[in-house]
Amino acid sequence: MKPPPLRLILTWLLPFAALAQPAAPAPAPVFDVASVKPSTATGDLLYINLGTAVHGEVTLTNVTLSECIQYAYGLSSEDQISGPDWIRDRRLRVDIVAKAPPNTPPDRLLLMTQALLAERFHLVLHRERKPLKHLALAIAKNGPKLPAAAGDGPSSRIYYGRGRLNYTHLPMSRFALLLSRQLKQVVVDNTGLAGSYDVNLEWTPDDPVPAPSRSPDAAPLPETAADTAPGIFKAIERQLGLTLEASKAPVDVLVVDSAEKVPVGN
Repeated sequence: MKPPPLRLILTWLLPFAALAQPAAPAPAPVFDVASVKPSTATGDLLYINLGTAVHGEVTLTNVTLSECIQYAYGLSSEDQISGPDWIRDRRLRVDIVAKAPPNTPPDRLLLMTQALLAERFHLVLHRERKPLKHLALAIAKNGPKLPAAAGDGPSSRIYYGRGRLNYTHLPMSRFALLLSRQLKQVVVDNTGLAGSYDVNLEWTPDDPVPAPSRSPDAAPLPETAADTAPGIFKAIERQLGLTLEASKAPVDVLVVDSAEKVPVGN
């Protein structure tokens, strides 16, 4: 019996060769419309918006490229970004307004912002792990006291300000980021807690706002929760069953390989 022609064999094998090829990566999600322009604001006092997302609209105002990267990649501090000095130069500030459908999840908006920076600044970067002084968020010896969030859903802010933080459906990685903004230090999540939690934390800030001047015969002001709450380190342990401890261990750092000083494509 004669063997089948080589052409027939190749034709028969083509479908299997196609199946063996790795799938192409999914394209990065993009905004419906986006504006990235050099800021024209002048003066000593400038309004700076380090990144907000409301109903699918992401806004950053009077920010450096380093601050854009910090927001887009959810970093707790600019110390986690390494690159040329000009990425922090306030003379190279930009304004960003980008719009997506109102129901776009926050995590997807961050991916869109990452893609936008890559497109408009030709931003190329990579991750490394480097030793960095930080605060490690960990579980206290008696275990966590966090109630697990009921059901699925995005994080929802009830209150965020001086002396109080109240969220529902909050992952610990996001909680670490919020703490870093309050403490102005890098906070790394070492809890190992997966899923989302309802977090209600009250503390007395280290730099409380001075009380307004009052006449000597005025009635005393009512005591507030912030007046009786402990400092943030003790509050985290007592109320949440977690700890914050100083550490210097390798953490994720973003290294800027190349970028344009002026955004393109508007």
